Amino acid sequence: MSLTDKISADLINAMKAKETIALEAIRAAKTAFLLAKSEKGQEALTSDEELKIIQKLVKQRRESAEIYQQNNRPELAEKEVAEADVLEKYLPARMGEAELEKVLKDIISRVGAKTPADMGKVMGVATKELAGKADGKEISSRVRQLLG
Repeated sequence: MSLTDKISADLINAMKAKETIALEAIRAAKTAFLLAKSEKGQEALTSDEELKIIQKLVKQRRESAEIYQQNNRPELAEKEVAEADVLEKYLPARMGEAELEKVLKDIISRVGAKTPADMGKVMGVATKELAGKADGKEISSRVRQLLG
């Protein structure tokens, strides 16, 4: 079952259960999928494209929540965090720090990086391999630490 199909099924379930937060989050994902399909003129999205869309939506929700928190709007921040939590269920499980470090050390040795100047090479490979499993900021800081 593709992510698009799963989201469509979950949308119906959220409507039946009258879960407003889940309903809004899932509708946003479905809309983003439809827009991406129409932009590319495709019948269906690849699983990588679907994951990137969900990651983008989660990131947007987290950033919005942070801004609301800074502006003393906790009720809006809570809504954004709740929607992000709903959307995160569609992403693969996050890597632990030890596992992330192990994978990054392997990538560094494969690429042959030795200094911080080689960070671009490592990041190119790491972001592709770890898509959806680790946050880009987290990868970047860990690579900088390992090469520095």
